[in-house]
Amino acid sequence: MKYIFQTGIIFAVTLIGEILAQLIPIPIPGSIYGLVLLFLLLLTGVLKLKHVEGAGNFFLTILPFLFISNCVSLMDSMSLLGEHVIVIVILTIVSTLVVMVVTGGVAQVFINHKKKKAAAAKLKGGAKHE
Repeated sequence: MKYIFQTGIIFAVTLIGEILAQLIPIPIPGSIYGLVLLFLLLLTGVLKLKHVEGAGNFFLTILPFLFISNCVSLMDSMSLLGEHVIVIVILTIVSTLVVMVVTGGVAQVFINHKKKKAAAAKLKGGAKHE
């Protein structure tokens, strides 16, 4: 029963996202509005993680199965994609490298910020004990 309730919450937020996509004249998919809305609800504490965590973990475990139909459709369109395979491979490699570099850079910024914060706290704490 718990998972049905949690799934209902996720579906309700997704439905609200779809409604927002119809109301807001910006070409953003409703699923993105739903994700942002769910994130904001979790961030502000309006929705607790425990209210959606079980269903979310379940959906993550079955996620690979959800791509099967997309892969089959892609294989049906292989004749159309065949002439662009080199461009697709190059774009895939370049975009993967860009994502890796940006992710590494953001992680490094957070690590450096955490180190500076820890060093400042250590200096502040050390000055009190002297």
